[in-house]
Amino acid sequence: MATGTDTDTTAARRGGPLTGFTVGVTATRRREELTALLERRGARVVEAPMMRLVPLGDDTALREATERCLAGPLDYVVATTGVGWRCWMSAADGWGTGARLAAACRAAVVLTRGPKATGAVRASGLDEAFSPRSEANDELLSWLLARPLAGRRIAVQEHGVPLDGFAAALRERGAEVIAVPVYRWGPPDDPEAVRRLVELTVRRELHALSFTSAQAIEALLAGADGFDRRAEVLAALRDDVLAVCVGPVCARPLLELGIEPVCPERGRLGALVRTLAEALPARMRRELVYEGRRVVLQGSAVLADDMQVTLPPVLAAVLRALADRPGHVLSRAELLRRAWLADRADEHAVEAAIARLRAALGPHSALIRTVPKRGYRLAVTA
Repeated sequence: MATGTDTDTTAARRGGPLTGFTVGVTATRRREELTALLERRGARVVEAPMMRLVPLGDDTALREATERCLAGPLDYVVATTGVGWRCWMSAADGWGTGARLAAACRAAVVLTRGPKATGAVRASGLDEAFSPRSEANDELLSWLLARPLAGRRIAVQEHGVPLDGFAAALRERGAEVIAVPVYRWGPPDDPEAVRRLVELTVRRELHALSFTSAQAIEALLAGADGFDRRAEVLAALRDDVLAVCVGPVCARPLLELGIEPVCPERGRLGALVRTLAEALPARMRRELVYEGRRVVLQGSAVLADDMQVTLPPVLAAVLRALADRPGHVLSRAELLRRAWLADRADEHAVEAAIARLRAALGPHSALIRTVPKRGYRLAVTA
């Protein structure tokens, strides 16, 4: 028996690096792009946007904030998101004040929260004076608080939720803070999709959950609270369902709960997908050799030279439990527990599942051996 991520085998070449894996997508913005990137690598995707972008009506609040910015010189301008900055500049152009707003920002010290905001600021012909490597608002605030702020005018472009604490800290130092609300988050359009994602997470039928914002994590947990499943969702994320976050700021709510998500080095969708395509097979790919034949278990898929089949969740859980201890005998009670059948089945369900699993494996059914009066094992080659 061998385990690993040898992508040179014929079996592995039959599918992409995420073939057999089911990934939950919680994003609202760029959801279609993220889903396409995952599916291109073979993943099955379950989409459940945790929030929706709510337009600011007729933009009255944004226009009033912009007029306040133009009423006097700005000392500092804080850009928190790329999409928010672009929307603000576009709206100002539509009102005929785009050039004036750009000039006001150019005369100020511009701060950006991360690469996306930096790129948007530069695309509008401006330069940033500071951008924290952490991409965290806390570091932006520390930078500002290290300077004299009494009488300074600071515009803060918000990113979906009011930055009340950020603004309050600046006002305590004597600054005039102009909150610039470009958009805000509202409840999801499809609560049923959220419920389904929660249930799939609890049942471990998802192999990973992807997050592109801290707000999505908080919304998922709030949704789990509504279904009385928060503790179960957190248990799944700690033990079996891989959490993948686009960056450390996004990951913070999970880290505070003692969950260690995986993050790419760069906060980009492509990097997130590449990280996922490396991390999931490293955790849940098993290469089995028996009777001179090679079979790869990857998530819920079984790949061989002459076969590629995706197993139902329970059958995949049974086979994965056996593969985690290759050659060892697992009792029916242990398989019952490992396949999450304990609450709604007895040991006869294990026998039925083994029979179905052998049928699904077809020419490779001999991989599973019955040990009379003890249980089942995989007939792997040492």
